[in-house]
Amino acid sequence: MDSRVSELFGGCCRPVGGGGALRGRGGAGAGGGSRGKKKSGRNRGGKANNPPYLPPEAEDGNIEYKLKLVNPSQYRFEHLVTQMKWRLQEGRGEAVYQIGVEDNGLLVGLSEEEMRASLKTLRRMAEKVGADITILREREVDYDSDVPRKITEVLVRKVPDNQQFLDLRVAVLGNVDSGKSTLLGVLTQGELDNGRGRARLNLFRHLHEIQSGRTSSISFEILGFNSKGEVVNYSDSRTAEEICESSSKMITFIDLAGHHKYLKTTIFGLTSYCPDFAMLVVSANTGIAGTTREHLGLAMALKVPFFIVVSKVDLCSKATGERTVKQLERILKQPGCNKLPLLVNSDDDAVTAAQQFAQSPNITPIFTLSSVSGENLDLLKVFLNILPPLTNSKEQEELMQQLTEFQVDEIYTVPEVGTVVGGTLSSGICREGESLVVGPTDDGKFLQLKVCSIQRNRSACRVLRAGQAATLALGPFDRSLLRKGMVMVSPEMNPTICSVFEAEIVLLFHATTFRKGFQVTVHVGNVRQTAIVEKIHGKDKLRTGEKAVVRFRFIKHPEYLKIGAKLLFREGVTKGIGHVTDLQAITTEENGLEETLGNGRLTF
Repeated sequence: MDSRVSELFGGCCRPVGGGGALRGRGGAGAGGGSRGKKKSGRNRGGKANNPPYLPPEAEDGNIEYKLKLVNPSQYRFEHLVTQMKWRLQEGRGEAVYQIGVEDNGLLVGLSEEEMRASLKTLRRMAEKVGADITILREREVDYDSDVPRKITEVLVRKVPDNQQFLDLRVAVLGNVDSGKSTLLGVLTQGELDNGRGRARLNLFRHLHEIQSGRTSSISFEILGFNSKGEVVNYSDSRTAEEICESSSKMITFIDLAGHHKYLKTTIFGLTSYCPDFAMLVVSANTGIAGTTREHLGLAMALKVPFFIVVSKVDLCSKATGERTVKQLERILKQPGCNKLPLLVNSDDDAVTAAQQFAQSPNITPIFTLSSVSGENLDLLKVFLNILPPLTNSKEQEELMQQLTEFQVDEIYTVPEVGTVVGGTLSSGICREGESLVVGPTDDGKFLQLKVCSIQRNRSACRVLRAGQAATLALGPFDRSLLRKGMVMVSPEMNPTICSVFEAEIVLLFHATTFRKGFQVTVHVGNVRQTAIVEKIHGKDKLRTGEKAVVRFRFIKHPEYLKIGAKLLFREGVTKGIGHVTDLQAITTEENGLEETLGNGRLTF
């Protein structure tokens, strides 16, 4: 495993001041096809040492290789601008240019004069498409030349128009007292903690949280980056609206509870809010304790890519911090996890980690920092600034072309506004004034309503697109008719609801045996309800580690489910995961409920 890590990050192209290797892509990028390869006429195999390479340039994705951009003709310049638009679209507003690299990945490098001219052209290209460029890092490369040659990695970020900034959601996990809320307070407020929890006070929503210092509810905090990669937070901006206006990229942190008593809230945050990434916070002085392993297991079960932050390094000796990191590395390398830990010690490591992390699901970056002294805090900011989205523009477009579906996760009553629901738009586009239906109610019906206004990241928004989280004002709609787990969908959708469904499950843990009649709390997306096990196909009982197809029945009311949706269930120490394989559909009639047995529907 260690040799694979060194192979990925050791490389033969070293940074000028030490640190990790320049690696433009890993995993997925390495398999991508290469476009027309340029022939340089150099002797590539003459030296004893093979020349340094990156994986070949992929047709898709937001990473572009360019050997040089010196004084292009007008026609060539227009072609380069069109190419940049494509890469920015692929990265949903972000692209990374590797200057001095051939399409086949050969690290050739440029002289200082050529590099200066190439960056000038790149800046002109960026201005043409309304973007800014930021130099991420420069590297010297030893390639068959007496003149020093360099490679430059440049981040191109579009200045957002019409509020369409890139928005990534990061769920924050970790044991109680590991420093999750304090770290978020420091990142979003721009001020270090005083060592007694001052930084986290702005994040708490309830009096008992302030008194105990423990998070019991889900809260959202935002951290912005402008088009030049500079941090935008409450230290410069007084309101969330100002942060949104100044930012080209937004990180929304979902602060989850660490105490075991609030585990159902943590699971709801992970399943319902659809985070892109998870940040597991571990205290350096206590190590892997309490719910840390459980939260790690939840992130892996739900296939949420995660990175690790070892906090409170100022509270313990260097040896204790190193012991905690080694403990984490040991767990990550176990067959159950099968991850490649990457300890981030420099800006160069942070850039490499961000690119590799999004490309390869096995890479797990580890940061060691302090919210009191600020040690290594900038490395985490560099990482978050460069972290690319998991979905490309094509997948995003396909989602937006589907019918509207909005998950209801939170319900509020706001004075002079009326009923407000918070959640995530799973598919389609939602506009102000649009008519939708919400349900299912306890008797399985859907009710008509109208979207009066939309707020995203606490600022007004006219159009909501698939994958974005927002709050929708519903005006005088009766709040008592709504509950968490409902969906608001387009009237044309004819949504499928069910009380009985089948799922293929794996029993992660049970003290004895899992049998028919057992009751569990089932989590599927934003749905959370108790269900009874009606049948285990082909078996009488299940033991820890066994697989089976199980039929569940909700005990209260029907829910909106989709085939293939990830499922997680628990009851006490019992835990299991799986996915929905079949539904018994219910359709609503004016006279009540009618069961429909359609194609592929579950029959009794």
